Amino acid sequence: MRTLLSVFAIGVEVTLILTLVGVSHGVLDDLASRSRGTGADIIIRPPESSGFNFSFTMPEKVVDVIRAKPHVATATGTFVKYIDSFNSVTGIHLDEFNAMSGGLKLIKGQLFHAPDDIIVDEVFAKQHKVQPGSPVDLGHVWRVSGIVEQGKLSRTFVDISAAQELFAGRGLVSAIYVKLDDPANTTAVKEALQKELATYKIDSIEDFVSLFSVNSVPYIEAFTKVVIGIAVLIGFLVVCLSMYTAVLERTREIGILKALGASPGYIVGILLRETVVLAITGTVIGILMTYGTRSLLGIFASSFPQEIVPDWYPTVAGIALAGSIVGALYPGLRAARQDAIEALAYD
Repeated sequence: MRTLLSVFAIGVEVTLILTLVGVSHGVLDDLASRSRGTGADIIIRPPESSGFNFSFTMPEKVVDVIRAKPHVATATGTFVKYIDSFNSVTGIHLDEFNAMSGGLKLIKGQLFHAPDDIIVDEVFAKQHKVQPGSPVDLGHVWRVSGIVEQGKLSRTFVDISAAQELFAGRGLVSAIYVKLDDPANTTAVKEALQKELATYKIDSIEDFVSLFSVNSVPYIEAFTKVVIGIAVLIGFLVVCLSMYTAVLERTREIGILKALGASPGYIVGILLRETVVLAITGTVIGILMTYGTRSLLGIFASSFPQEIVPDWYPTVAGIALAGSIVGALYPGLRAARQDAIEALAYD
């Protein structure tokens, strides 16, 4: 039982790390995919914005300036209102957005018509358990008019005029998406726009989505390191306690081995080999458990997609193995220092 609990604890350590990394990659890749789903080639953001923050606004008349530029097929503005850390409302010109993105694909209901109508994607509908006609409180009580396939910019869409009026943003947009007549003209158009709109943040969509990486979001990287540290501590303590108990239980056996001429290194080696087996078995179980956590997140927190990250398997195996070996060192050295006569007399 002690061995099984030790293996399970190491598995939990591995699962904790892989789940955190998987969710980090999943959420950021989902954001990148939804940005590409707009069909735009260039994105323009306000001067004050940083990273992928859309809480700042700029005059909507800038859209008309951009539309007049050579090679610009279409341009449309969006108005984003953050409700809390996990929810926002995105105002769009429906016809313009559909023309650029290829169209929102309805699953149920219809596209919005009234000012209080909201369209939600299938992930939002599943997590919040809403259907067409359901009320949704996102800074305002909206009525769900339809559910669409995920993958197009946002999880919630409302009429931009209604959002601007409701959230004190009349004549303002949070971002402008630009589709060109030929993606090959992206660099030239971007440079031309940057000369005229010098203070604005202008990026190709590919450059913009490159920001959606763990290394580009400092708090995720720092949080991951903290969780890894906690996970290593858990593995260390569990293995240390397990091996310490094993040494006490095997005191007489250790005494017999030493009486037969076993060296301290041989005694330590026995315990370390057992620890390695525990760490490897726990790592395999931990990897398998990540498929369970992904399924649970898909049921209870579908807006936080978890990726399976095989490239982290060697790293997490090394972390589990290192923590386990360090945890086994003290019990192993204690066993190696036991006096053979005292060990044989141990009851």
